[in-house]
Amino acid sequence: MKNALISPNESVSYISGWTDSLKPQPIYTTIPNAERVAEVASTTFEVAPPLFWVTCADDVVQDQYYYDSVSTTIIQIPPPAPYPTLNQPSGTGTQTL
Repeated sequence: MKNALISPNESVSYISGWTDSLKPQPIYTTIPNAERVAEVASTTFEVAPPLFWVTCADDVVQDQYYYDSVSTTIIQIPPPAPYPTLNQPSGTGTQTL
């Protein structure tokens, strides 16, 4: 087992979608009750409040997982929504040079 350093003052968000425009911009959604996993280590060291340590699985990676303050579990951050593909109109009567 490893240990995760939790930063309760930092919120966690992910890209949940994209705007509908010629140049799509990401839409970030904040995960409720999520606290940032700031570091993962085999051994703990003294930290200042409000930071604290919790034990976690060996596959937990900082900033890819978050600590749910209600269920007191570590959960993987959802993957970002795929970048939209722009449908370009096909040309008629064009020639290849």
